[in-house]
Amino acid sequence: MSGSLDRFKTAFNQLNKDTLHLLDEIYAPDVEFRDPVHELKGLPALRGYYSRLYDGVVSCHFDFEAEVIQDQQGMLVWIMRFQHARFRRGETLELRGVSHLKFRDDGKVFQHHDYFDMGEFIYERVPLLGGVIRAIKNRL
Repeated sequence: MSGSLDRFKTAFNQLNKDTLHLLDEIYAPDVEFRDPVHELKGLPALRGYYSRLYDGVVSCHFDFEAEVIQDQQGMLVWIMRFQHARFRRGETLELRGVSHLKFRDDGKVFQHHDYFDMGEFIYERVPLLGGVIRAIKNRL
């Protein structure tokens, strides 16, 4: 099981718009993917999602801070550092999150759920809206 998780981590740090074929090596054809914004079923849908996601990405790297493996499941705590041509003039941005992965016997992921704070990632970076959200957070 740890070998499957290691392959997943390695593939994600090699992933870019030109290496989307790596998804075939780590995901099952009927993979189910979910994050705070999307819910996708099947490898073709996931490949399309990553193709759109990586369009304009200058660089992307995951630092995996912790992992838990139990039975055919893995949890990864990560920090994604990336630069995107259309976000914040290409400056490096960070997003913290957790991935819950379920593996089949062949080591491929059939269920991938990502958890991260969408407010921190997008909404707080919008000029007027960001200030309002930060003010609300400070009052809580």
